[in-house]
Amino acid sequence: MIKLKSFTFNPFDENTFVLWSDQNKEGIVIDPGMSNGNEEKIFDDFIVSEEIILTTMLNTHCHIDHIFGCKYVNDKYSTEYLIPEDDLLLLEHYDKQMSMVGIAMDEPPKPDKLIKETDSITLNGSVIKPLLTPGHSPGEMCFYVKDENFCITGDVLFKGSIGRTDLWGSDTAKLFNSIATRLMVLDDSVVIYPGHGGKSTIGEEKRTNPFLLEMTN
Repeated sequence: MIKLKSFTFNPFDENTFVLWSDQNKEGIVIDPGMSNGNEEKIFDDFIVSEEIILTTMLNTHCHIDHIFGCKYVNDKYSTEYLIPEDDLLLLEHYDKQMSMVGIAMDEPPKPDKLIKETDSITLNGSVIKPLLTPGHSPGEMCFYVKDENFCITGDVLFKGSIGRTDLWGSDTAKLFNSIATRLMVLDDSVVIYPGHGGKSTIGEEKRTNPFLLEMTN
């Protein structure tokens, strides 16, 4: 069984997720967003309390609010660092992102691997499937865990909303296509964990999300 814990970090109220096996304690952190010592301590205390062995660090995408804590995690836990292939440019130009929002951060590490939709990531036998969902960023990926019936949706799909498309590298048509072809096809019972705000389900968003209702009308 995979367990999930979310944290809300940094000035952008970004959701950081830790997934770990309750059997062998192997863990993955997705979108580490801690931006100060207090947030780092909150994160570390949890990892210690659950005896998690962090092996992997993933980004759904590489906008600045989702990569704040990447250097810290990489330095402290020596994780393998994986990012979506087509978001490498955003990571490499983190300084340009800083200048656009007026917030400083440490230079993120270089990724160990650029992931594609054809790749799969395993956590104690459970498959974490990357779903290529560009639009909010050039190469954003959602991470679907079929065995556990949930999906980490980054800044693609939120509870009651969708990702912004007025940012560097974004594209409205691509975002709508990503949602329609990668997320709306999942079972209605699938729980979504977005990059900001609370969780929801695919079915709830189909019924109530005004942007999705507009897509289907």
